Amino acid sequence: MLIGRRKLWRQLSMLALALPLAAGIAVGSAHAEKVLRIVPHANLKNLDPIWTTAYITRNHGYMVYDTLFAADENLVVHPQMVDTHSVSDDGLTYTFTLRDGLKWHDGAPVTAEDCIASIARWGKRDGMGQKLMDFTKEMKAVDAKTFQMILNEPYGLVIDSLGKISSNVPFMMPKRLAETDAFEQVPEIIGSGPFKFVKDEWVPGSKIVYVKNEAYVPRSEPASAAAGGKVVKVDRVEWIYIPDPATAMNALKNGEVDLWETPAPDMLPLMDSDPNIKTAVIDPLGTQGWLRPNHLHPPFDNPKARQALVHAVNQENYLQAIIGNPKLYKACPAYFICGTPNETDVGTDALKNVNLDKAKQLLKEAGYKGEKIILMQPTDIPVLNGASLVTAQLLRDIGMDVEVQAMDWSTLTSRRAEKKSPADGGWNVFHTYSTGADVTSPVANIGISGGGVEKAWFGWPTDAKIEEYRDAYARESDPAKKKAIIEALQLRAFEVVPYVNYGQWFQPVAWRSSLSGVLISPVPFFWNIDKK
Repeated sequence: MLIGRRKLWRQLSMLALALPLAAGIAVGSAHAEKVLRIVPHANLKNLDPIWTTAYITRNHGYMVYDTLFAADENLVVHPQMVDTHSVSDDGLTYTFTLRDGLKWHDGAPVTAEDCIASIARWGKRDGMGQKLMDFTKEMKAVDAKTFQMILNEPYGLVIDSLGKISSNVPFMMPKRLAETDAFEQVPEIIGSGPFKFVKDEWVPGSKIVYVKNEAYVPRSEPASAAAGGKVVKVDRVEWIYIPDPATAMNALKNGEVDLWETPAPDMLPLMDSDPNIKTAVIDPLGTQGWLRPNHLHPPFDNPKARQALVHAVNQENYLQAIIGNPKLYKACPAYFICGTPNETDVGTDALKNVNLDKAKQLLKEAGYKGEKIILMQPTDIPVLNGASLVTAQLLRDIGMDVEVQAMDWSTLTSRRAEKKSPADGGWNVFHTYSTGADVTSPVANIGISGGGVEKAWFGWPTDAKIEEYRDAYARESDPAKKKAIIEALQLRAFEVVPYVNYGQWFQPVAWRSSLSGVLISPVPFFWNIDKK
């Protein structure tokens, strides 16, 4: 019922005149500068894409930084900052030589030492990076443009790891910044990417500005997702944060903004009927929803309480509430997402067959006695807001005392890092989502890690067996044996429950017909886009 009221409120909002936007996004311009205006999916609050996995910060990272390797639209990895690379006959030494002319935004040349420091910092935070560092004996510079990565044993995911397309992306930074503690944010945003961040025009909660990096030299290959030539065809990109969907839609329809990253699904018919607006799904793998419990504190420190969530979650209820259009979603119980080689049904019976009585029984066995459950609700991201409302009712249905704490997504991404008890400012459960590209394997999927407080993602699951399976997968090259590992790992995951998958959906993007060059990708990129 709450979801229905939210949609009604939006519809009423759309019947009114569009709310005036801030003066900073007026349609007219006194100069000939070509400006691309974007409505991002969230407010940019944290600027360091190594410190956080938040997609809004990842997107910011791609504007400012560059990568050694990059994935194309088929997720095939290609050199990006790297010119040439080679592997020794024994498979232990990887040698990388950088392209000529790479420069940081402050004018200093990009060096091998910069890259080594950047990889090392990323390897402390990212799940795939951590696994790569487990196999790495040392990294050393050969000369100013060349460095080596020397392994303890052969590892087949070196290039795939360095070309990881989504959070945490192994972005390159100057050594002086990359030496910042990985658990603290860098003090300055200096990259070598196609755009420069304009700090003086950054207004948190309102506007982020980037300008074309005139010194950037793109690769010669055509752009394909994160790979190829990052050719910037506008002078300036402005991210205009508009948390109200009705206001964002009207801004797009009126030409005040050019692209809306995550339009509300219930507004798509209104945009599809406008000849000046195009909508399309640009990420063919889609998105996986996560209900993430905190493994450090009761009741979800007990696996039976987490298993209760699996028995209670009805994916269809979530998907109907947050997406509504069956053409844009599907129930998918697989941890490694449907439509990929690692999709499997092993262990999924509990998620596919809702049983509230079983959930109540498991909660009782876990020792739950009515303690308050803190559910963090990001009100500015419609799909997560809706999922939070569904979960709040679900938890009440199985006998839990739920306190829903509303906040914006940026606040949530800071608070989820708190390990303190829920009573002291921590949390019990929150919702997020992951692009399909992020969950296709046990190594890439940060949510599956059982590395505990040292290595696991927020929620901090600890399970040695899961880590053994992840290591075995990383080492194995035989496809049949890899699939067997996947099945064993997924079976174990449904016992441990690092998170509950509440479904798979396909998020359209909306943009004005005056734009061209929007790339097919699990990440929104703003190079290659031109504006009439």
